[in-house]
Amino acid sequence: MNIGEAAKASGVSAKMIRYYESTGLIPTAGRTGSGYRVYSDTEVQMLRFIRRSRDLGFPVEKIEELLALWRDRSRHSADVKRLAQEQIDGLERKINEMRAMKETLQHLADACCGDQRPDCPILADLGSGPTTMNGDAGARGRQRRQPEPHRAAE
Repeated sequence: MNIGEAAKASGVSAKMIRYYESTGLIPTAGRTGSGYRVYSDTEVQMLRFIRRSRDLGFPVEKIEELLALWRDRSRHSADVKRLAQEQIDGLERKINEMRAMKETLQHLADACCGDQRPDCPILADLGSGPTTMNGDAGARGRQRRQPEPHRAAE
């Protein structure tokens, strides 16, 4: 099948198929006499594997490892489980970071009156730049600051 058909059958865009081919994640496709790429059912199955791995958040480097294990019939399932557990651990870290960001933003939104006054603790916080905690800059290490109370118009 051609690249468009392979893209449709696998759920991977033609652009990504060409990218995966250029990086060596998938083998270089065969070509027709007129130079069009041709993909077999095996290559489409590999593209589906990659797509599913990406859907689960695996980076390309880990997908390379998973593909190698998938092809290796003498693999140990412990090796596959280790990669899955590493991915789970990474997802947990991201979830915790996102929860912390949400809590900080919720705290700031709750402190904002959302009225006609120009005072805004959200903008004040954003304008103050990142704070650090344990040497980690940015949203992950963001400390929750108490927003300044709104002053009544004088």
